[in-house]
Amino acid sequence: MVDNKWTADRIPDLNGRTAVVTGANSGLGLATARELARHGAHVVLAVRDEDKGRRAAAEIGDVQPGARLEVRRLDLADLDSVRAFAAGMHDRGTGVDVLVNNAGVMAPPRTLNRHGQEVQFASNHLGHFALTGLLLDLLHAGRDPRVVTVTSALHHGARIPFDDLTGATSYAPMQFYRQSKFAKVVFALEFDRRLRAAGSPVRSLLAQPGFSATNLMTSGPTGLLRTFVTLGRALVAQDAASGALATLYAATAPTVEGGQLFGPDGFRHLRGHPTTLHPDPAAEDPETARRLWQLSEDLTGVSYAAALSV
Repeated sequence: MVDNKWTADRIPDLNGRTAVVTGANSGLGLATARELARHGAHVVLAVRDEDKGRRAAAEIGDVQPGARLEVRRLDLADLDSVRAFAAGMHDRGTGVDVLVNNAGVMAPPRTLNRHGQEVQFASNHLGHFALTGLLLDLLHAGRDPRVVTVTSALHHGARIPFDDLTGATSYAPMQFYRQSKFAKVVFALEFDRRLRAAGSPVRSLLAQPGFSATNLMTSGPTGLLRTFVTLGRALVAQDAASGALATLYAATAPTVEGGQLFGPDGFRHLRGHPTTLHPDPAAEDPETARRLWQLSEDLTGVSYAAALSV
């Protein structure tokens, strides 16, 4: 059970711990990185644009002098970049205590990455699947290790179009966004089951930020969708610091259990303090999980088998 009206001020001392936050240069990722650093963690800002990452690190440093920050390039839509990032983390020679799979792409026109994958599925799910698998040995070396996968309330009602993953037959920007967020939930729950079966100390958790005012909502959508999202952001959305609370709770609260989903406690879970939520029941279907896991291994070339056999 979540502590009543939990805030970031209740994050425990994180000195001696290392956290990797994807998409940490803005929005929810920046808010998450800022609070983890404020409580003593060494935070690796994993960002696609290093200049933006350095500006984000400087912004955190201005309000938190002495913050331990590190900027590293990571393009989740490019599997070579994911592998290079993971190799760089291994070269550091230290474990990873927290991995926050936060970065995302929202509702752009249909776009394929250089591997031929639809960019939302590639960035939001496949890149994080590969990253987590490649860092799993470092997480095993961490203290109280956790992986927090950030999804969305929009995962409810979505399904994975296994027969049209690239949108070649039918593509709708928001539909494919929702599908990618559904895939993240399926992944995190299946990862939890596999971690438990292996007796791993790593915990797999989920967080959804509610409706939060970030540039994600306006950088991808176009046309009428962008107008609608912009209006909703102005009228309903909470700020990024509030939206990051569920992620921070999952990443730091001592009593969380693998497989849990946290999100806002307010009206329709759009805003508020962290509480325990329930994922779409379809995300717990074992056949969907098996199929997505195998597909993800095939498309990324990353297997978890060795790390989960330790």
